[in-house]
Amino acid sequence: MMRKTSLILLGAIAGAGLTLLATQPHSVLLGSSAKAAASDTYRQLNLFGDVFERVRADYVEKPDDSKLVESAINGMLAGLDPHSSYMDPKSFRDMQVQTRGEFGGLGIEVTMEDGLVKVVAPIDETPAAKAGVMANDIITHLDDEAVQGLTLNQAVEKMRGPVNTKIKLRIMRKGADKPIEVTIVRDVIRVKSVRSHNEGDDIGYIRITQFNEQTTDGLKKAISDLTTQLGAEKIKGFVVDLRNDPGGLLDQAISVSDAFLDKGEIVSTRGRNAEETQRFNARPGDLTKGKPLIVLINGGSASASEIVAGALQDHKRATLIGTRSFGKGSVQTIIPLGAGNGALRLTTARYYTPSGRSIQAKGISPDIEVLQEVPDDLKARTDSKGEASLRGHLKAEGAEESGSQSYVPPDEKDDRALTRALDLLRGATTDAAFPPNQKTAVPN
Repeated sequence: MMRKTSLILLGAIAGAGLTLLATQPHSVLLGSSAKAAASDTYRQLNLFGDVFERVRADYVEKPDDSKLVESAINGMLAGLDPHSSYMDPKSFRDMQVQTRGEFGGLGIEVTMEDGLVKVVAPIDETPAAKAGVMANDIITHLDDEAVQGLTLNQAVEKMRGPVNTKIKLRIMRKGADKPIEVTIVRDVIRVKSVRSHNEGDDIGYIRITQFNEQTTDGLKKAISDLTTQLGAEKIKGFVVDLRNDPGGLLDQAISVSDAFLDKGEIVSTRGRNAEETQRFNARPGDLTKGKPLIVLINGGSASASEIVAGALQDHKRATLIGTRSFGKGSVQTIIPLGAGNGALRLTTARYYTPSGRSIQAKGISPDIEVLQEVPDDLKARTDSKGEASLRGHLKAEGAEESGSQSYVPPDEKDDRALTRALDLLRGATTDAAFPPNQKTAVPN
């Protein structure tokens, strides 16, 4: 029988918490109702076969059989919920790169400008940075092939490749008399999903942009570096920013939560059958040694972000500031379909916070709501409609909520949520929600 490896994921990117599923031969005795259901299913499959053959024979142009089947699969999965889908082989490979958080490449963040590739910034200690590539450089040719006419994804695909292989870039740089040509040897590039810095001399700020395989290690390093820089005795607390973080791997959401908890449940997942329920618990060891913690969320904080926020809120380990989160409370499993066949992304469970809350189509409400001042030209584009607005979404357990602000000001001085967090940690302002009341935490 076919052996299937499934990958557990949350959010907009796929996942890599491994679960092994093996199908076993078994005998089944069908009752009359089961036989009737099976018979009806076979009739429907016969109908599909009839339609498939009719299209192949009579469509105005000869169709591609593989595309017909792929479209049929996509239609079947799209009818389930917004997060179940078929991934063709290329999409499957791209998903694996994204969740792994590393790839063979050059180490530059790029965008498209006037049909050419513009360097946003080289990543420190990467081949591009060492070769002298600079922010605002315009890449016009890749291995003597003009970039003009390529999409950004196509250009990025050409720049990525096996480690230790070479690629030649032709660059236009402001102030240079003629194009610059540079040959770069590709190396392993790690996506930095955690960024951190100190706020003054007393608070550590940690931003998590996604949950890939590098996230927990990045978080541990950030906490260690900030503690060393500021001094354990001087730190008044930490701010963990999960705003507009779309999610990622389930195991990373669990380990990030665990970094701040000493004990207790972090999350549970519940599938169709009761025996499929899984509970994940924290292990001893709070990496911040119990320092005050504030978590920032907004309408773009989804799935894995919501697991972390929900666990820390239920255990009264952190105060949540911002706006209601997205409300994606379902788990998707990635099931490879064999060499060259891509993979199936299938919703297999709902997840629940330690107190038993399902946030599906509801989201997590912050302890302190803080709305941002949004520029007039952005007001129509800075609200997330949330899970509840997605067509065919899994229904909530109770009333649904949709729509929440997701704007984050580019300048920290305009960031009301961050300012509120810093003021609370420093004691400049007070609120009943900070510090959280441990007596009302869920039982461990």
